Amino acid sequence: MRVTEYVNFDAVGLAELAAGGEVTPAELEAAAREAAQAVNPRINAVVETWPTDDEPAPGSAPLAGVPFLIKDIGVSMAGRRTELGSRLAAGNVAGADSSLMRRFRRAGLVTFGRTTTPEMAYSTTTEPELYGATRNPWDLRRSAGGSSGGAGAAVAAGVVPIAHATDAAGSIRIPAAYNGLFGLKPTRGRVSVGPDVDEVFSGLAVQGSVSRTVRDSAALLDQIRGPEPGDPYFAQEPSRPYAEEVTRPPGSLRIGVLTHAWGGRRTTPPVADALSRTVRLLESLGHQVAEAKVELGVDWEEFVLANALQWTANLTASVDQLAAAFDRPVDSSTLEPVTLAAYHYGQRVGGARFVAAHTTRNRVARSLARYFDDHDILLTPTLPELPVPLGTHAEGAETLDGLGWLRRLFDLSPFTAAFNVAGTPAMSVPLTADAETGLPIGMHFAAGYGREDRLFRLAGQLEQAGPWSARTPAVWAGDHTAH
Repeated sequence: MRVTEYVNFDAVGLAELAAGGEVTPAELEAAAREAAQAVNPRINAVVETWPTDDEPAPGSAPLAGVPFLIKDIGVSMAGRRTELGSRLAAGNVAGADSSLMRRFRRAGLVTFGRTTTPEMAYSTTTEPELYGATRNPWDLRRSAGGSSGGAGAAVAAGVVPIAHATDAAGSIRIPAAYNGLFGLKPTRGRVSVGPDVDEVFSGLAVQGSVSRTVRDSAALLDQIRGPEPGDPYFAQEPSRPYAEEVTRPPGSLRIGVLTHAWGGRRTTPPVADALSRTVRLLESLGHQVAEAKVELGVDWEEFVLANALQWTANLTASVDQLAAAFDRPVDSSTLEPVTLAAYHYGQRVGGARFVAAHTTRNRVARSLARYFDDHDILLTPTLPELPVPLGTHAEGAETLDGLGWLRRLFDLSPFTAAFNVAGTPAMSVPLTADAETGLPIGMHFAAGYGREDRLFRLAGQLEQAGPWSARTPAVWAGDHTAH
């Protein structure tokens, strides 16, 4: 299969071709590798590829033969490196598959490499010292987002139709918005992060994917959802597969709109205009849309502080474990300045303050739950501005402590983190683009706990009404020269 043909199919489409004998998994993998070779020197999204001869995809699996990439954090593949984007974990080889990796294999995915992440996934841009910056295929001067920036750039550029991603404060949805993709953050407890850990970042982080089509994300979530023995959280199983929800009408939904974020961050004119266009589209589809007042339950500074306490304390524990495992120092030779600053901040987080942060998490979850008593969906921009230039996050970052760094990240992405705190599902949908630059703009939709079904129905309807798959970036594997 030629790359120019390969990029025209999503994961479900490729699996159907393979199931029908029109193409072999080996031909699909060869096309994916060729696509990576064509675009990765420009975007730096794929850290490493490896041979897959020892991984035959079961022919009856729903995504059998589909080429796939995993993020360099959050999943373990036996015999393959997981380095967390950090010199501290350089050379780390997984001894066994994690629960999620086993499910990827059962789905029939052919995992042939790993994608970039910022160090410890501790940023909303992907510019680690270990690998270098990942570039946005729409504009190489701009960020691809983070922390799943490598996944976002690789999928957007046509290397694979769908890739593994994780999300602790927006790390699925931010790259989806920056790269013109669909990205859904599942409900807390929907996908197991076991068996070596029970929760990541105190339950803030979840597993998922970024994709070019809604049905791909739905199909993959169907394959990876469900608890494992010993999991601390459990989300009730859906009444039908998510893949079926994509084609079901959502009905007339009660949708509240929040134009400007909590904490006073103002949405820039290009994004506000995109939001207005989205509202008009939703109204034309029969939804009830109105401006909404959405209470977080705490003030913004308390919200940021609670996240900083949880993030840094968890980071400090992880760093100490890695340093002990590899007998490496925790200093500037192993960690980047902002990570090291967050590590030292986390050392000073006492038990009582950590528990207080969980109390704040509860207040946010209860407050947002009250909103969803009266509304089906909350619509916001995914981000308040267009994709930022590379280096934006680093400006003056050497002067920031752990709280200051989180404050910067949350100022750049003020809409997404609340739903990690509450544990509720949310998605970024690439409905619009900036008229002047052509850069994609993501629209963010959140629903109540466990209501991925509602989000997939709405996303399927929006994809039909305002299709985006024909829009391709400047760096695109489907072009013979990849520009």
